[in-house]
Amino acid sequence: MNFQVTVLKILVSYPDGFAAMDDLKRDMAILATSGRDWADRTKRLAARMPDLDIFSQGLIARESGGWKITVKGRSVLEIMEARPVADRAIETVPAVEAPLPRLQQPAERGKRRRERRERAREARERARTNASASA
Repeated sequence: MNFQVTVLKILVSYPDGFAAMDDLKRDMAILATSGRDWADRTKRLAARMPDLDIFSQGLIARESGGWKITVKGRSVLEIMEARPVADRAIETVPAVEAPLPRLQQPAERGKRRRERRERAREARERARTNASASA
């Protein structure tokens, strides 16, 4: 797991980008024990920015009781998370979907459906008649 990428991801998840040290440590512990997926993801992101140093590059600011991600930190994280052009090109090709031909229903099935609708309509009318007669 890449510590610096994880810190950026945690801070960006908070509404104002600020996390108290206790919250940051708790979230870090959760992610550190969440399995290989998170570790692999942070390694992939860190590989896109090999000289990443969240402190010296001003990506986070130390504030009383915690850390806050800066505008520059958000920008760097967006750059790291941006997918390569080849991946985006594949997604932007619209899928061509031919309309499916309407399946013809057997005559008997359609007849049963009409009968059910008719019975339901008659039942509603009876219910209205009974309701108005008893009122």
